[in-house]
Amino acid sequence: MCTCLGVRGAFPSNSPAGTVGRSPALDPGYGHGTRERNGKRGSDTRTSRYLSGPELTQACWDEGPHAVAASTVARKATRRCSRRGTVMDAQATMPGDETLRSPDAALIHRTLTEIAPVADRVTSYFYALLFVRHPELRALFPAAMDTQRDRLLRAILIAADRMDNPDALAEYLGGLARGHRKYGTLPTHYPALGDALLGALSRYAVTWDGAAEAAWIRTYTALSQIMIDAAAEDEERAPAWWVAEIVSHDLRRPDVAIFTLRPDQAYPFLAGQYTALETPWWPRIWRHYSFASAPRPDGLLTFHIKAVPAGWVSSALVHRARPGDVLRLGPPAGSMTVDHTTHNGLLCLGGGTGIAPIKALVEDVAEHGDRRPMQVFYGARSDRDLYDIDTMLRLQQTFPWLAVRPVVTSGSGMGLKGLLPDAVRELGPWHEYDAYLSGPPGMIRSGVDVLTGIGMPSARIRYDAVEELAPTTGPA
Repeated sequence: MCTCLGVRGAFPSNSPAGTVGRSPALDPGYGHGTRERNGKRGSDTRTSRYLSGPELTQACWDEGPHAVAASTVARKATRRCSRRGTVMDAQATMPGDETLRSPDAALIHRTLTEIAPVADRVTSYFYALLFVRHPELRALFPAAMDTQRDRLLRAILIAADRMDNPDALAEYLGGLARGHRKYGTLPTHYPALGDALLGALSRYAVTWDGAAEAAWIRTYTALSQIMIDAAAEDEERAPAWWVAEIVSHDLRRPDVAIFTLRPDQAYPFLAGQYTALETPWWPRIWRHYSFASAPRPDGLLTFHIKAVPAGWVSSALVHRARPGDVLRLGPPAGSMTVDHTTHNGLLCLGGGTGIAPIKALVEDVAEHGDRRPMQVFYGARSDRDLYDIDTMLRLQQTFPWLAVRPVVTSGSGMGLKGLLPDAVRELGPWHEYDAYLSGPPGMIRSGVDVLTGIGMPSARIRYDAVEELAPTTGPA
């Protein structure tokens, strides 16, 4: 395990093989999502990363799904953030009695609270230090750094929030490590990140002292080691990425396409999960999309993509991609999967292309023969935006335990009229159901509020919305 000794030069540049990886902050493709901007790529190396401030943030949001999917840890941290979404804005609301924190966790929390008012300056200074001291690393990042900044702070928050919960932290960071192998992280990147992180914190923290510095060094080292070990373990059983050929491409609407891929080797995943895609037209830029079907015997993978304004990857996939084109896929991720150990019904809210993972869940329940009651609310702005309603209605006709309810905000066509969460509230209660939400961030936020407001325990509400709930766009 690597050791950290100080701020400048505290993180050794020559760590043992496999002890350090590339930080999410160094992942140009880091922090991509269903929405867009830019991302990064990488090669398969035995690496993990030091989840430092930079790391933590970018890492945090890199793991995200369709309407931003991520782990339960990420979701809880996201909910603590303000609607505006900056990590610093949320510091004062972090739960937990200060007296219950470990000494290091208390010091880190103190630092985060102190730099909250100058969050933008901290992140700007961090990157300035990183690029001035290590100019060779600039090429790994997007040209525009605006969205990168919030990811860094968010990652720090999530890591700090889990410092005293080793099991949850290990699970969360392990997922990040596996997902980041595709970026080709290098051991030499971590000392640079740690150096810049401590430099920025020491400049802006009000009570930065030897104790605070030592706490951050210990934390940075410990978090990194978790990711390093997880990445090394994952390398033993899975590739860093998969190559897949487009075998069909169906333009359902001018801005929505459904396409199917054939991966070059077996691709294991669960219904409800998501992955990251990289196109040949925008190399090193990855975006997250949910699987639109449960695992199939033929191994094919289907996705629903909506071209978003200024969305490089989504626009290319909708308007440029054709059968025969080859993409790259990262590993599967996400926790919005069905718990087959319970007999609870499934209440599913799918907005826009968020219906994709909901459709996968329907297939999953059908394949398990559960015959559990399943209520699907399919929301869109208008009838014509319900691009996959025919498929969902066919499933309803096939399975008597499935009910599909279209909900549109305008128009007088099929289904209910109004906002999706409101329709769910009006047709409740849902005491015997587990909820699954996928769609735009606003829909997920309001959906969660409605469900908790009518008494559904948060533990029974599942969604993967990291990228959406916490504004994220990839490297430019």
